[in-house]
Amino acid sequence: MSALYTWDVFSTLDGYGSFVPGADWGGYWSKQGPELLEHRAQQFAVDQRMVFGATTFRENVQILGLGVDHEAIDPWTVAMMNHPATVVSSTLGDTLGWPDATIVSGDAVSIVASLKEKSPVPLRSQASLTLNWALMAAGLVDRLQVTVFPVITGRTGTSPIFAGLGDVDLELLESRTFDGRSHEFVYRPTPRTG
Repeated sequence: MSALYTWDVFSTLDGYGSFVPGADWGGYWSKQGPELLEHRAQQFAVDQRMVFGATTFRENVQILGLGVDHEAIDPWTVAMMNHPATVVSSTLGDTLGWPDATIVSGDAVSIVASLKEKSPVPLRSQASLTLNWALMAAGLVDRLQVTVFPVITGRTGTSPIFAGLGDVDLELLESRTFDGRSHEFVYRPTPRTG
């Protein structure tokens, strides 16, 4: 049986995954709350393997790396670092201190297809836009989990989360509201061809 692959991504209402340096938004666009953080902690409390592209992996190492006080970071992000990780990269030479990471070079679609066949635990990718655009197009993403924060960043938004995708049909599987403001949608994606 093939392991379930979830692409987990944060977004503004207008579809951006980040904001320009100097924009005064803060983490989660300053819209996190206890319900969201508890839900995230529960999602990362189960066995799973993380899958990253090189850019997101480097960003996570900066946030979670050596010398960072893990007491000051949200528990789900610390839990993420404690899961084994596969990093698809042709540019990284080592794991940058991530405890249980493997760097794999090559075609991302082939690498993840093999992981799905061999992994005894579900696979989860947090952000990693370019990697997941390719995997979505290849039909390897089983679940698209989008957490939408109630802001519009038309002037300061960067990293449009779906800009590199083709057309995709989405079947809504679950939806939740956290802290009366943020929404999580879980979809089954089906890439459209032709």
